[in-house]
Amino acid sequence: MPFPRTTPASPLSEKQAVAQKTTWISVGLNAILMVFQIVVGVVAHSQALVADGVHSLADLFSDFIVLTANRHSSAEPDDDHNYGHSRYETVASLLLGALLLAVGAGMLMRAGMRLTNFDQVPVVHASALVVALVVLVSKESLFRYMLHEAQRVRSAMLIANAWHARSDAASSLVVAIGITGSLFGLRVLDPIAAALVGFLIARMGWTFAWNALQDLTDRALDESESDVIRSALMTTPGVRDVHELRTRKMGDMALVDAHILVDPMISVSEGHYIAESARLKVLEHAGVLDALIHVDPENDLLGRPAPGLPSREQLTHAINLALAPYKLTVLSVNIHYLRHGIDMEVTLPAGTPLDTLPDLVSMQIELGVRQIRLFTSVDEAVKPAQASLPV
Repeated sequence: MPFPRTTPASPLSEKQAVAQKTTWISVGLNAILMVFQIVVGVVAHSQALVADGVHSLADLFSDFIVLTANRHSSAEPDDDHNYGHSRYETVASLLLGALLLAVGAGMLMRAGMRLTNFDQVPVVHASALVVALVVLVSKESLFRYMLHEAQRVRSAMLIANAWHARSDAASSLVVAIGITGSLFGLRVLDPIAAALVGFLIARMGWTFAWNALQDLTDRALDESESDVIRSALMTTPGVRDVHELRTRKMGDMALVDAHILVDPMISVSEGHYIAESARLKVLEHAGVLDALIHVDPENDLLGRPAPGLPSREQLTHAINLALAPYKLTVLSVNIHYLRHGIDMEVTLPAGTPLDTLPDLVSMQIELGVRQIRLFTSVDEAVKPAQASLPV
């Protein structure tokens, strides 16, 4: 079974390497910062810094989610997942979005509690501010690095994880503002800033979770990307028109289904060649994982051949019966099933006398055939020998 391309040099492999590198850097940084935040937070009596340390612990959890999803999403297609495992990334993005939503909601709740009891918030030591600023700079630098790498390899999961790092920087900013306000006696600044950033983080989490959910339910590519794919199909030699173009997300890639219109009188092999050429042009698009191209002799949105038309065997038998009295030998019969009826091309041996025209009109009416055309074969080249016989 020809599964979609996944080679060591493919974008999926590069994406996997970038995901592992950036995520392990995030793991190392979060582990170090978490220790400093919790230890200094306890010593300096900063509940906000301790809470931020717990937030960093949640980041470690999300990093391991990314590593696990990255490992599974890059697995080769198999009998259970013929199109690969790219949607593991989408699931991971959904989990990360839910985590951001939970963290933001938690910050909102904590901020609300502090607003009602901010007089009970203790004054912290200045060392907590130093740690908060170091964490802020570190998380913001991590965000910029991760976002750059994620956008370079076009990974929604890595972009989500990068913005998670930005939420950490925002959380650290809240802590720094709260500690500064506490040092200057303005304790109310901490819960107000926490509420604002908590709302932004929750909104970000909702956006990621909602987008991932849409992708899991086969959301299509946006109109501009679909237009690029349509243009690739239309510029394929032999393609007359494109209709029923459908796309659905598969992780950061997309699956494409399309119907192409070709000359109804060409051979099956030529139609297949045109379809395969169109498919390869679509696969040149960086965001396409695989494409299924259906060949139509006519636009089936405007009409289809009537059901119950006679089969090749029935038509061939009728032709042979009609030509038998004239001792004409049939070399081949080419049948075209079209929405307006059936066209038949009958090839006879070279030199076949056609002085006496076989009575094919009655057979056309009997079988519902639109027209029958007779040809003779000369030096393996088909030459027209008789005009069409319209009903």
